[in-house]
Amino acid sequence: MRLWPPLLAALAAGPAQAVELHFCWRGASGYSMTGTMRFPDALLQAARVTESDLTHFEITGWQDGVRIGGWSLDALTPETTWLLSFDPRAMRFPMPGIGVFQAWNADGGVANCGDPGFGFNAGNAGQDVCVDNRFVSESTIPWWTPLTASPAPVSPDCNAPMVLSLLHEKKTSP
Repeated sequence: MRLWPPLLAALAAGPAQAVELHFCWRGASGYSMTGTMRFPDALLQAARVTESDLTHFEITGWQDGVRIGGWSLDALTPETTWLLSFDPRAMRFPMPGIGVFQAWNADGGVANCGDPGFGFNAGNAGQDVCVDNRFVSESTIPWWTPLTASPAPVSPDCNAPMVLSLLHEKKTSP
């Protein structure tokens, strides 16, 4: 009978609320990446959110609007390079200037994302992507380029919010 009070308290608390944020990175040579992440909304006032705080994370790579790969936490293994830092107050991924700051299925060599595979890296040499275990050097942009997130869905060109009716139209067209 001692289990009832804690169980009732847990049920009364209900499910934890999560914030969902979207981001879009625009690299060089027509490369871009869209992504979505979720974490408990209580962390919106934290100084940092890290990879261990996320309940959902996925990225999709694009070149000139054509999907070239993706990665999500569902594919995380002990061998996966996975390092994330996010400042929820500023709604940005920090790029402080020394070392590897973001490693999403791609380490500092940007050549370990799997084959097939996709990954993103931001370090002191730049921000760039990995496709099929290959460092895509032509995607590189300066390391200090801001990368922000917001609640609004994004499009692969990073220019405007995703138009959901357009997506629906494309899926239902013959």
